[in-house]
Amino acid sequence: MSKPTFFLLSLFACVSVLGTGCNKSSSDSAGGGDSGQRPSVAYVTNGVASFWVIAEAGVKQGGKDFDADVEVLMPAEGITAQKRMIEDLLTKGTDGIAISPIDPENQTELINKAAKYAKVITHDSDAPDSDRLCYIGVDNYVAGRMCGELVREAMPEGGKLAIFIGRLEQDNARRRRQGVIDAVLGRSEDPTRFDPPDAEIKEGDWHIVGTYTDQFDRAQGKANAEDAISRHPDLAGMVGLFAYNPPLMLEALTQSGHLGKIKVIGFDEAQETLQGIQDGNVYGTVVQNPFEYGRQSVKVLAGLARGENLQSLGIPEVGFLDIPARKIRKDNLDEFWAELKKNMGETAE
Repeated sequence: MSKPTFFLLSLFACVSVLGTGCNKSSSDSAGGGDSGQRPSVAYVTNGVASFWVIAEAGVKQGGKDFDADVEVLMPAEGITAQKRMIEDLLTKGTDGIAISPIDPENQTELINKAAKYAKVITHDSDAPDSDRLCYIGVDNYVAGRMCGELVREAMPEGGKLAIFIGRLEQDNARRRRQGVIDAVLGRSEDPTRFDPPDAEIKEGDWHIVGTYTDQFDRAQGKANAEDAISRHPDLAGMVGLFAYNPPLMLEALTQSGHLGKIKVIGFDEAQETLQGIQDGNVYGTVVQNPFEYGRQSVKVLAGLARGENLQSLGIPEVGFLDIPARKIRKDNLDEFWAELKKNMGETAE
């Protein structure tokens, strides 16, 4: 058996059981990319969504811009699939891995193991207690507050509001939801605050009837929207905080005859959400920049594999590259849509 083959088999065994048999230090083994070779970079998402298709375009552009071999992996089966993907990447000797953790508290050990054998960063959703080298994305609490501000614009008189999101195990989901609630209710900024998702919240003119989670199950996501509409005949607004939530909400509203009667506020830039803004059925959405998440992740990981440091690659000392979110309403929709189409290699109409 050749030495490379033996090393890979040993590494796979170590990672698979998350044991203690492989004790190389991070400085000895993590991302050893030779400066004369193209680094291998992998971008692991937290699911399958249109948001990640945009990020994939950014990853591919990053591969061209920073001379790296890239691949994008989207787990369709949740945390188990994501874990398997990371282990397989380590087995292949991938130089750098960008991960959007599904459940950071329960994946810290895995991320720490991965960081011993590759350069590891997080994107979109962080795992701040892990050994990841940096986080690329937005401050999701701030972005959530931006979404809450859109809600207040759309519903100046207040009223009943329902929140829809994929899952709350993710760091970005928890922070984003709390930002919405705090801004809607006019509270002070406090990212550590956490309102129980199963509780109704009544403050002033506002009544948040609940937070509906679907665990990335599209059928459940639509059923959640239908349930909220049916259960609350006087529902005044709906907020969808994962990319696929607003389109599912629009489907449920159309089929129930409530389209245009209940205010819709979104997050991210699904085509259906943008079309809804254009048609007047969605008040607005808060968009991230998944294209740059992908591109910047490749830049950082390829540079680290070649021996550069985080500061030379544009990462602040706090280890957080903030790519700001934006509010999109009808007045700036065309400009944003043209930018999005350009990034995706499409021709703007």
